[in-house]
Amino acid sequence: MSETLASPRRYALSFTTGALLAREAAVLAPIYLEDRDWKLVRSRAVEGNLLQARTHSTGVRLVRETINRLSVLTGDEVELLVDTTASERAYLLWAAACRRYNLIGEFADEVLRERYLTLASTLGYEDFDSFVRTKALWHEELATIKESTLQKLRSNLFKMLQEAELLSNAGYIIPAVLSERVAATLSAHTPSDMRFFPTKQTEREGAAR
Repeated sequence: MSETLASPRRYALSFTTGALLAREAAVLAPIYLEDRDWKLVRSRAVEGNLLQARTHSTGVRLVRETINRLSVLTGDEVELLVDTTASERAYLLWAAACRRYNLIGEFADEVLRERYLTLASTLGYEDFDSFVRTKALWHEELATIKESTLQKLRSNLFKMLQEAELLSNAGYIIPAVLSERVAATLSAHTPSDMRFFPTKQTEREGAAR
């Protein structure tokens, strides 16, 4: 009986709402810590328009996307998110986006971090386009995506990088300066979430902090 190779898991490609969502996360994370129930957070946020969206539909999308990302964090990580500096929060939210969306995580690991470690100083749209073309060989959802959607995903991803202060507006890679507590949190995962960042700090170093 011949064996068939399993198809790779489809990429989720819904990160077209907002960018890093730091402001939104700062509003919703403390609410989660009250009852630790994301369904209650979603209900309260939508009904009370806590994210101050101009329309109901926009509010629903923002709440859904913010919770989708925050929900991949552990309870301890959400607590840390609430009690952090703006820079630390941005790093945690970048890690959350990488966990939530495999396409972002793989780009961060295979392109952003790799370019930094090989002393490439810049990151541009052409690097993303090349990455997508390679992944499209195994992912039909990328091979058949509309160009307008791809441009939106690319633009939003680079906005996330800029808001996380990992990429300058001019396209230069900015090394991550991780605090001890954020480095320890990222290193606690297997594989380590340090792989999502342009840093030469090793996983062992982060875990030891």
